[in-house]
Amino acid sequence: MEPRGAVLRGRLWPGGDAPVIDDGVVVVDAEGRVAALGPARELDVPPDLPWYGNRSCWVGPGLVDAHVHLAFGSAREALLGGVVAVRDLGAPLTDALRWRTPDTAPPPGYPVVAVAGPILTAPGGYPGNSWGANGFARPVATPEDARRAVAELAAAGVDLIKLALEPAGGQPVPDPATARAVVDAAHEHGLAVTAHALGARMVERALDAGVDELCHMPTEILPDPLVQRLADARVPVVSTLHTLAECGDAEAVTRNAARLVAAGVPVRYGTDLGNEGTRPGAEPRELDRLAAAGLGPLGALRAATDLAAAVPGLRGRRTGRLAVGEPAAAVVLIGDPLADSAAWRRPLVTVADGRWHRETGAGAHRRSPCRTGASSG
Repeated sequence: MEPRGAVLRGRLWPGGDAPVIDDGVVVVDAEGRVAALGPARELDVPPDLPWYGNRSCWVGPGLVDAHVHLAFGSAREALLGGVVAVRDLGAPLTDALRWRTPDTAPPPGYPVVAVAGPILTAPGGYPGNSWGANGFARPVATPEDARRAVAELAAAGVDLIKLALEPAGGQPVPDPATARAVVDAAHEHGLAVTAHALGARMVERALDAGVDELCHMPTEILPDPLVQRLADARVPVVSTLHTLAECGDAEAVTRNAARLVAAGVPVRYGTDLGNEGTRPGAEPRELDRLAAAGLGPLGALRAATDLAAAVPGLRGRRTGRLAVGEPAAAVVLIGDPLADSAAWRRPLVTVADGRWHRETGAGAHRRSPCRTGASSG
């Protein structure tokens, strides 16, 4: 049975620019909203509520993964791993709409899911000629094709549009007029466009078309004027650093990430879940790479919480913060992720949409310690 409210205790970070409280508590009421939060010594906590964690644990907002592929990774497991919202950036339309979170709360056991549906690409282009051959891509040959495709996806109910600009191996890509038509049509329907553009020339084409976001860190070293153009345009870039590094592009994505962060380009957390070597849930290695790029550990968490919650398509369904009166979308971790990001591999409980999600055996306590055995004092 779900608890009728509970207390989360640990090193508390409410999110955003709020300071970390060394020993804090969050009181969650029976409707799943934050009833109170602050230093443990200052709050009068109802004595009959179950407790999760203690002062050696971590309490903070759950993560938002801005780039996943649920056809190859479990949304349920993502939630158990501390991720409270995801964006699926490429799937057959029928599957995408089945996963998409409606205007009400997600189904029990699922995070908020935003979807792009099939990726718009040139006929014979990426990914329709490789991993996305079975409905993951929608070819558009002309501006008229582009407008028609966007109108159909918007009518079906997708949350954003994804455009592929991937010429590797001689693959065709949408020409500038078609790319611009995709963006213009999407904006007319109130939808943003995220672009797969890994090389400098395709990043230029994406910006010329007016895209709202790049869904990967580019894998070609970007010239300084292009870095500045991204910064001036305030076009966010979704990181996917670990996946791209594992694919052999570690030097380029590491350098680009550091240069974009230094220039003030908004960089948001995303893992590209579904690629080989990824797993559902929070990805400590992605957070480590973001921290090393110049964000630092707390900046990396911001890139994965309140800043990621603002990416196109999520419709304000998560805030990435904990605030009194707001729905709680929180995690309790065994350990401090600012000291060791591997704490994200040890979630005690994830709270979302009035429900409590935990691995088998991870239960609530009555002022008892985390499973590390630390004192609850």
